[in-house]
Amino acid sequence: MTRVPIAGGWPAGAMRAAAVVSPNVAKVIDLPIPEPAPGEVLVSPLRVGLCGTDLELLHGTASYVRDGRAPYPHVFGHEWVGQVVALASSGPTGTGGRISVGDRVVGHTMISCGDCRACDRGRRNECGRLREVGLYGQQGAAAQYLRMPARALSVVPDDVLDDAAMLVEPAVTVLEGLVQVRCAPGDRALVIGTGTIGLLAVQLTGRLAGTVDVVGVEDNGLAAARRMGARQAFHPGEAPAGHYDVVVEASGAAPAFHEALRTAGVGGRVAAVGVTTEAVDDVHVGDLVLRGVTVHGIRHGLDQYDRVLQLFGDGALAADGMIADVLPLDRVGDAFRLLQDGSRPAPKVALDPRAA
Repeated sequence: MTRVPIAGGWPAGAMRAAAVVSPNVAKVIDLPIPEPAPGEVLVSPLRVGLCGTDLELLHGTASYVRDGRAPYPHVFGHEWVGQVVALASSGPTGTGGRISVGDRVVGHTMISCGDCRACDRGRRNECGRLREVGLYGQQGAAAQYLRMPARALSVVPDDVLDDAAMLVEPAVTVLEGLVQVRCAPGDRALVIGTGTIGLLAVQLTGRLAGTVDVVGVEDNGLAAARRMGARQAFHPGEAPAGHYDVVVEASGAAPAFHEALRTAGVGGRVAAVGVTTEAVDDVHVGDLVLRGVTVHGIRHGLDQYDRVLQLFGDGALAADGMIADVLPLDRVGDAFRLLQDGSRPAPKVALDPRAA
């Protein structure tokens, strides 16, 4: 378990942060340390995971950049674990109880407003006034400090290490998808994709269904999925058509959505977890209707953070074999280059904002 020295008090002055400053250019910049605000805490990030969405921010292709919600310079980082270093008020409350200085926490990517129609109905992930950490409306975690609402934090148990806690954010969406498709023992299950979300889905789907198969394009990813419990590993087009009760599309590639529909059996349930930036053409809706296939778009798993932390603590989910490298903040360019390297040994690349 990683700890940082706590001196007490809310620091002031400048901090270092990794930011996308223009298309395809990311570097370390200086920013003011966020000032105290009611109900908020200051966190020192320990690990910040990078994913495909961060690559889209880097390349300028993310919808948040195109529509102006993520202006440059943009501090990214929505998959993270950190340590609380200061409180703006006494006894702020997170999802698991009171937040204290020294606690390790994971932050919820989606910060809901708490008082719109969706929030009032208990559907926080459908909030009409969302802010998303590292995406729009809220500074990301690729920095020495991050200010967060206490209500958008979950305390990390002592038996969940930093590398595992960093993976909680992608895992909550996987769990929400499996809840939505009612994955249960005896289901014939398939995961499409062997990136971070895909490998987490392999682990969790195998636990819930009993067995799971996987489809992927990279041999090293398929091998990792086998090590994590996949029974059979296929390249696209090889998995049996119309065979599976539950299909998790975790790649975000447009052709993979067709693969999900092709492999789903009569009455099959598809969890679309990966986010494609392309239109998916030639979907035969009549075929879906006649086969009774249901497709669930999984926006996020905002209510699953504490449960996923418990799954990591219980060993139902593990970070082993998931992380290619952890680099210091000033090597952000190298981190993005590694993230784009399809031959890297594991899917996740991370930054350590405290490292020199």
